[in-house]
Amino acid sequence: MKINSKNITLRQLRAFLAVADSGSFTQAADDLHISQSTLSGLIKELEKVLAVKLFDRTTRQLSLSAIGVQLYPLASRVLHDLEAMTNELNHLKALEKGVVRIAASQQLAAAILPQVMADFEALYPNIDVLIEDCAVEDVIGLVGAGVVDFGIGPARDVGQGIMRELLLNLPFYVAMPQTHPLAAKTQVAWSDLRHEKLIVLTGSFSDMLAAELPDEMAAMIKNAAHRVNFMTTAFAMASKNLGLTFCLPYSQARIKQNGLQMRPLINPQISRSSYLYRQSGRVQTDAARRFYGVLCEQLSKAQW
Repeated sequence: MKINSKNITLRQLRAFLAVADSGSFTQAADDLHISQSTLSGLIKELEKVLAVKLFDRTTRQLSLSAIGVQLYPLASRVLHDLEAMTNELNHLKALEKGVVRIAASQQLAAAILPQVMADFEALYPNIDVLIEDCAVEDVIGLVGAGVVDFGIGPARDVGQGIMRELLLNLPFYVAMPQTHPLAAKTQVAWSDLRHEKLIVLTGSFSDMLAAELPDEMAAMIKNAAHRVNFMTTAFAMASKNLGLTFCLPYSQARIKQNGLQMRPLINPQISRSSYLYRQSGRVQTDAARRFYGVLCEQLSKAQW
């Protein structure tokens, strides 16, 4: 007689495995929190559907029959696969809602995160991503205070309780109007800027750059014609021929918006690293881990 699998229930399989594991109807009934009569009924139903005897019973011993021995691993696999499926479903349902909080320095927030957020929203539309675009120095503080899941910013010293992971290491470029003579070059040496008016950012962005240059070239930054607080201001001024400014490759969209050109700086080539900062020992939510994955994927595709 052909067995109809539709007549086999999960309750029957759980009952069969419980009795096989415990070797006792009484213990199996307790384990399943059902009465012994209910358990016996489930086993009888399964034996009837399969048209086989699953257990050999004596007054002193209960053991699997020869067919029961063969059925045991098959039934175990069915319930294991079911549990794996429900666990994955619960995992996916947990991702349907949630919040990811990120602190990022203003330049990185504007240049990198919008595309990452758009990609993430397409995959997980019900997870909110909250961005705190702030000064570089504030990124570490927000991470350390546990306000955000992680921070993104340039290299900074961190104390105990914060770990960092390298995201980017990019060379400096010089930005200039399209009509500037240096725009004809594929690369610009620092010495080519000796007689140019320069626009630099106040604070650590320019100070750290100057510290990595030979004294003569560092002096060009320290004696720049203009010092401004925001890169957007520097680009706007450069577009009006008020000077040249420095940037990193991820600023290329703003470069184009301002009608500028950018060329890599060489002799020497100076690079700047950006990091992802996390609070040590903090357990990341599933939503935060997924956002991190989308971030890494987007950065790996970026053509810088």
